Amino acid sequence: MTINEIQDEIIEEFSIFDDWMDKYQLLIDTGSEQELLPERYKTDQNLIDGCQSRVWLQADMTDNGLLHFQAESDALIVKGIVALLVRVLSDHTPQEILDADLYFIEKIGLREHLSPTRSNGLLAMLKQMKMYALAYKAKGY
Repeated sequence: MTINEIQDEIIEEFSIFDDWMDKYQLLIDTGSEQELLPERYKTDQNLIDGCQSRVWLQADMTDNGLLHFQAESDALIVKGIVALLVRVLSDHTPQEILDADLYFIEKIGLREHLSPTRSNGLLAMLKQMKMYALAYKAKGY
């Protein structure tokens, strides 16, 4: 699936709910369903700066030139947010990730329903994912 197809799928899933309490629950459920990050990746170097809660992000290049992300957070809603970002951006080329316009964040109303600190954390997570893509692209992937 393309990045935009995945975003459209997420928009559709969130559009089922009108109430933001239900959407928060969907976020929490999304985070809970995410595969746990192996303990070996829960290091200081994988912690994302700018997040109020602890968020670890691991990026690895697959044999077929796709960037694979794994992440986890110690906060329920943030875990859901990072799970959505991983779902959208993982297993795409570095260039696809760099070119991605992540419109789903606005379309599901996420940005306007986050506290300023969580909003900053979202931007920090996204920035780190794009930095990994840029670094791998610079290495010739």
